[in-house]
Amino acid sequence: MTAPMNTAITLKQRPNGEVRDEDFEIKQSPVRELQDGEFLIENKYLSLDPYMRPRLNDMQGYMDPVEIGAVIVGEAVGEVVASKTDAYKVGDVVTAYTGWQTHYIAKADEPMIYKVDAKGLALSVFLGAAGMPGRTGYFGLTEVGKPQAGETIVVSAASGAVGSLVGQVAKSMGLRVVGVAGGNEKCSYVTEELGFDACVDYKAGNLDADLAAACPNGIDIYFENVGGAVTRAVAKLLNKGSRVPVCGYVSAYNAEDMAAVETPFHVFGALEEPPEHRFFLVTEWQEQHGEATALLANKIKNGELKYRESVAEGIDNAVEAFRGMLKGKNFGKQVVKLG
Repeated sequence: MTAPMNTAITLKQRPNGEVRDEDFEIKQSPVRELQDGEFLIENKYLSLDPYMRPRLNDMQGYMDPVEIGAVIVGEAVGEVVASKTDAYKVGDVVTAYTGWQTHYIAKADEPMIYKVDAKGLALSVFLGAAGMPGRTGYFGLTEVGKPQAGETIVVSAASGAVGSLVGQVAKSMGLRVVGVAGGNEKCSYVTEELGFDACVDYKAGNLDADLAAACPNGIDIYFENVGGAVTRAVAKLLNKGSRVPVCGYVSAYNAEDMAAVETPFHVFGALEEPPEHRFFLVTEWQEQHGEATALLANKIKNGELKYRESVAEGIDNAVEAFRGMLKGKNFGKQVVKLG
């Protein structure tokens, strides 16, 4: 049998500001033979997420930077097409941190590989609403945000993979939910389809006034995804005892000097009464991975949670889709569909 060819996208050089095509390199190579205890995954979808951008920089963060010449990090969902272990059989569907490539050889005892029971759902949903972004939103809201019925929550990047889930779950818990998104189309989706109480268009030019009007009783929880002007506007409206789960601040991720960026921690820390705020990682609740995935998948199947995706076709379009996602061009979760 002829060995399949693997196509991978690797880091050629560190980006300076916005990522460019020349920062990456596409490499092809035959997949080697499996050894005992290994299995081969043929990826069906790649996940594109904002956290990947800081990892392309040569600076230490909460995770190690991608090395020059290494495959770009990221999760994928795929099918087991060959196996030399009893732990995984041909036909199993799994999620794994394979990086941006079409094939991946995994070891049977490799951490953070999970079998997926699709239950009639699209496989891509396990990279989005029922995947890492969904679990991130769920745990960030419930464990860090500590929501109480009747409170007001503001969710930035409200139409995105994380924000859309946070708002829907918060609404089901009895909160007033206000989204922030860019453009009329996204804001209409957030209120009309996702059921948020209001959505502020940060591109409309009246951010402070519009946010204040949408939050007449102030803000009790702010789910932080973007940073920048949205964070500064929210800070003025925070109530005493407010909580801020900091998931990320994508508005700064293309900065040429990350050390010079005003982060949410600078903004909130400078307040006379700072809110309870902290950065969190979904891996803090890794032991509840399966339970949360099943919960979210069931809610999606039952129509309790809605989601939207932007799908790029083919690994050759991953870089362009990634660049667009970092500028907010995507609508919902950004994935790459492989042939």
